Amino acid sequence: MKILGLAVAAFALAAASLGLAQGDTMLQLLGGFSLAAALCCWRSGPVSAFLKIFIALFSVEIVVFGLGDFAARFDYWPAALADAKFPATLPLSVAVFAVLTFAVSHLPVVRKLTRIADRFFNAAGTTVAHYGPIRFAATERGLATGMAVFLVLINQAQVAITVRLSFFSRDWFNAIQEKNEPEFWHQLLWVFTPWAFIIVSSYVIEFVVTSYLVIRWRRWLTQFYISHWLAGHAHYRMSLADGGADNPDQRISEDVARFIDGGSDGGSYGYGVYNYSIMLISTLSSLVSFALLLWGLSSNFTLPGTEIAIPGFLFWVALLYAGAGTAITHLIGRPLARILFTRQKVEADFRFSLARLREYSEQVALLKGEKAEAANLKGKFGALIGNYLEMVDQRKKLTAFTQFYGQLSPIIPYVFAAPFYFAGKITLGVMTQTASAFGRVDSALTFFITYYTSLAGFGAVLNRLSTFDAAIEAAQAPGGFKVEHAEAPGLHGANIALPDGRVLLNNVDLPLQRGRNLLVTGPSGSGKSTLFRALSGLWPFGSGAVDLPADKVLLLPQKPYIPIGPLRDAAAYPAEPDTYGDAAIKAALVDARLPHLAEKLHESDNWSQRLSGGEQQRLAIARALLAKPEWLLLDEATAALDEETEAAIYKMLAERMPETTLVSIGHRATLNAWHQAKAQARGDGLLAVS
Repeated sequence: MKILGLAVAAFALAAASLGLAQGDTMLQLLGGFSLAAALCCWRSGPVSAFLKIFIALFSVEIVVFGLGDFAARFDYWPAALADAKFPATLPLSVAVFAVLTFAVSHLPVVRKLTRIADRFFNAAGTTVAHYGPIRFAATERGLATGMAVFLVLINQAQVAITVRLSFFSRDWFNAIQEKNEPEFWHQLLWVFTPWAFIIVSSYVIEFVVTSYLVIRWRRWLTQFYISHWLAGHAHYRMSLADGGADNPDQRISEDVARFIDGGSDGGSYGYGVYNYSIMLISTLSSLVSFALLLWGLSSNFTLPGTEIAIPGFLFWVALLYAGAGTAITHLIGRPLARILFTRQKVEADFRFSLARLREYSEQVALLKGEKAEAANLKGKFGALIGNYLEMVDQRKKLTAFTQFYGQLSPIIPYVFAAPFYFAGKITLGVMTQTASAFGRVDSALTFFITYYTSLAGFGAVLNRLSTFDAAIEAAQAPGGFKVEHAEAPGLHGANIALPDGRVLLNNVDLPLQRGRNLLVTGPSGSGKSTLFRALSGLWPFGSGAVDLPADKVLLLPQKPYIPIGPLRDAAAYPAEPDTYGDAAIKAALVDARLPHLAEKLHESDNWSQRLSGGEQQRLAIARALLAKPEWLLLDEATAALDEETEAAIYKMLAERMPETTLVSIGHRATLNAWHQAKAQARGDGLLAVS
């Protein structure tokens, strides 16, 4: 970027010197803004990687377009390309864009936005891109940057073609007014048709490249959030924290897509960071191009009823008109961001309640809890309806104003241009071109009005992803425990607390000894399960030291997690499905007293609903037999079994895994036979070890 900055600075000095020598204000302005752009380019090191793409592109365009303008000024431009000369204002426009991009990169809301976007544009991994028969390898960030640059260039070309078509419109209507049939057909066939074909083709190409960029971006960012949400048990710790990010599933599955492009289905929220970036560039390009055109067309317009001429009269009318509309729109629509943020939450809460009811349908049916569930769902849906009606009330006011504004806007330029047309000072073509230019300028200046609702929705999405980021970082931050890597698990001087700060167990010293099974007992609520979570390094609330062997501890909870899918995958979990062969899995199921399941390895089902509580616990035992951990923590992991089966399971574990030390939580006296040591949580915050 520094070399590019020097190149732009050299061009800026040349433009400024030439402008001073010729007394050309436009060249002087170009030199000044180009020098500012060079400084921005030079100092763009800390700038967002996403925004740096635009700064670099605009800096290159300053030099390229500027040299093209110089070639035209000094008659070096090819005569055959006379109609394709760069407008004198083009290098100045891109210089302004570079400076504006650098300036907005320092805004807090933009920093929040680019913090998320930059992850993709900084991705260093190698990827393979393919479209049809074309395949090639590239870095993820290189491919993303290339597609972004291409899309900006094609968008700028579309703006240039639109400006060219405005001149076609002028000449075509003039031919109609003058009844000049040859010129009419010439403009239609040889001007409009080729340019229309080119711009339509550009829209198709833009759509395809945009789609590939968006889906690659979404894939990468989704994988990023999944990996970080799961890393360091953040997903579990977030569920324990008060005020944690609600509905993480929605934030990953929906908010990521909405952040990028408003949603893969077109999005009810409309647009995302990519769309707004491209639209803002297009809007600024249109604003500069058509503002200069409008300024020239209305340079001799006078105030109504007077002879006072105001340079660029209609430009100032458009500026004041759009400014007033934007201010009123913001005043009316300010509450929408809060309403849309809440909308996503209540929608997700209702959907989660329905999914949870489906998961626990048997328990609800056994308890005859349908009435209570219906009341709960009615309440959740009522919150959704209340939020929706609040949004309708707010959008009703906003729609009333924006529709009135939209109906009035097309008339304004004709009202001001009509007196000059009727007086014979301008032609019909000039009048229509003036109205078109006014409309383009007004549309650019009212970007905020046009996309206000969508921007409010995007703001809500940005806040949800930002708070999700913050919640993940907080969950991954070191807890109060000091984790030490050791050969055996243990706690030293540990105070184990609840998330609200209440201490469950005080000053716990519990070093485990290899080959010496330990039984933990105590009344319900005395902290036994929390003790196990501290021993396994999961629990973040408390203080003291935790000894933790690397990947040698397996904890079996009272209610195991069983994924939906083939039974062999459920048995192998948390290992990859192909880690164990079918023979090993069948043997483990037989040892865990589940021989009737051994021939169902490839059946897919919702096994947590199909299997009884005792069968689910024995399936977890089969997992332990496959994993063969050095330390097996059983948190009432056999409580659903009868005493005879439980004893048989412990006997089998001792025979099949003689090198594994068992640490159990249980209430039955029969478990004493399988443990050599005992720890009792007394309920007063103390743990007695014997």
